[in-house]
Amino acid sequence: MKSLSTPSAGGIARRGLLKLAAAAAAGALLFSGAAQAQAPAKTRVAAIYTVPVEQQWVSRIHKALTAARDRGEIEYTFSENVTNADYERVMRQYAEQGNKLVVGEAFAVEAAARKVAKDYPQTAFLMGSSGKPQQPNFSVFDNYIQEPAYLTGMIAGGMSKTGKIGLVGGYPIPEVNRLMQAFIEGAKEVNPKAEFTVTFIGSWFDPPKAKEAAFAMIDKGADVLYAERFGVSDAAKERGKLAIGNVIDTQPQYPETVVASALWSMEPTIDEALKQVKAGTFKADDYGQYSLMKHKGSSLAPLGTFESKIPAELIARVQAKQKAILDGSFTVKVVDKEPKSSAR
Repeated sequence: MKSLSTPSAGGIARRGLLKLAAAAAAGALLFSGAAQAQAPAKTRVAAIYTVPVEQQWVSRIHKALTAARDRGEIEYTFSENVTNADYERVMRQYAEQGNKLVVGEAFAVEAAARKVAKDYPQTAFLMGSSGKPQQPNFSVFDNYIQEPAYLTGMIAGGMSKTGKIGLVGGYPIPEVNRLMQAFIEGAKEVNPKAEFTVTFIGSWFDPPKAKEAAFAMIDKGADVLYAERFGVSDAAKERGKLAIGNVIDTQPQYPETVVASALWSMEPTIDEALKQVKAGTFKADDYGQYSLMKHKGSSLAPLGTFESKIPAELIARVQAKQKAILDGSFTVKVVDKEPKSSAR
């Protein structure tokens, strides 16, 4: 008879297996915990938009932040259609919620936005602004896409048969003025005798008003229209005229109307800001440079449906100018003053 104090061989084996299983389970838990501890935490980012995210300018920021979210780098939340009167409250709310980076457009709320930034020095703010950075945490950016805007101007100058070109913008602020000025200079390079009609509709998102302004220009002989705002390309399409896009490529929606577009890509700007936030090195800086062509922050859209319709000589001139911009032998001047009509 076996001694009660002496375990059987089978018992020893079973207990050994149980110990091994327990050890394996513990190891798995430890490994899992270590993996979770090593996994980088997502950066919390919030954005504030005064217009719908479909609006072309804001859509570029939203697209870049959505891409970062989809890569698993950030937790992203946003508010759209925020009124100027409510902007400061929303900024404070996002800062209070612990977001590490707050992105937005401060053009109409500069004082309020900068006040909030001072109150939350540990939060990084990256705001579209005509002003300069504010220490220690208020950085600025802008769509410095005057380079491809110049190239689209060259195309407009070469494609216009009447020599009359219309430009419809939102407001005459530096961010819009510099693009229109570059576009005009590009058109003049190809057609020095070109005439321009310039109108601002006093809104960032009013397609019907922009459309009416474009109709008025067409009635005066304009056959190419610079569509800084939504609605212009609709007018051009209805009247059988040509349009030049801005910020986004709308040729897929207007294949017989939009000849070319100056594109803005916010990814270089957003990616650099996120890099600095994650490293704990974010500081007040001007991120405008990341919108230049050399940083891939802007570009001339593919000519697509118009590639065979634009004269080969004109395409060659545009390509040569683009090369000169990229290698630094030609610089598109930044002119922030309001453009004026020259059409008689």
